[in-house]
Amino acid sequence: MKRLSHVDRHGRARMVDISDKGETKREAIARGVITMQRETLHMIQQGSLPKGDVLAAARLAGVMAAKRVPDLIPLCHPLLLTSAEIQFTPVERAGRLDIESRVRMTGRTGAEMEALTAVAVAALTVYDMCKAVDKAMVIGSIRLVVKKGGKSGTYRRPGENGAGS
Repeated sequence: MKRLSHVDRHGRARMVDISDKGETKREAIARGVITMQRETLHMIQQGSLPKGDVLAAARLAGVMAAKRVPDLIPLCHPLLLTSAEIQFTPVERAGRLDIESRVRMTGRTGAEMEALTAVAVAALTVYDMCKAVDKAMVIGSIRLVVKKGGKSGTYRRPGENGAGS
C-alpha cells in the first residue's frame, strides 16, 4: 500500500523533500464547471453584467491563483511557472460554463495543484461577478485531466477527450 507523501511515519504533516528529484518539463490540465441560469450565461456572453467583463476577470484571477498556490495550500512548494492559461466554453443548452486550465513549468515537482487552483478561483470569480443576478450558481466537477512529467510520467483521466495533446 502506498503511503501519503505529505505525512511522516508518525502521522504528522510535512513538506516533501524534493532536493534529490531531477527537473523535468511538467504540464497539468484541470477542468471544472459552473452551472447557472441560461440568462446569466447569456449576460456573460453579451458582456452586460454590472461588474464588467466576467471572463476577462476570471481568466486573470485563475492565472494569479496558479502563481499563489503555496500561499493557499500549506505544504505546496513554490514553483516557477512558465505558462498558465484559462479557457472558458459556454454550454448554452445546459446553462453551464466549462473551465479549463493548463499550467506548464520545468521543475522537480508540481503543476497539478496549480492547475486545479486556477480552475477553482476562476469559477469563484465568475460566481462573485454574477451573484447579483444569480445566487443559485453551482461550482463543481473540478478535476485533474492530464498530468505530464516527473517520475510517475503521464496521467490521463479516463473518459476525458482530447486534452493535453
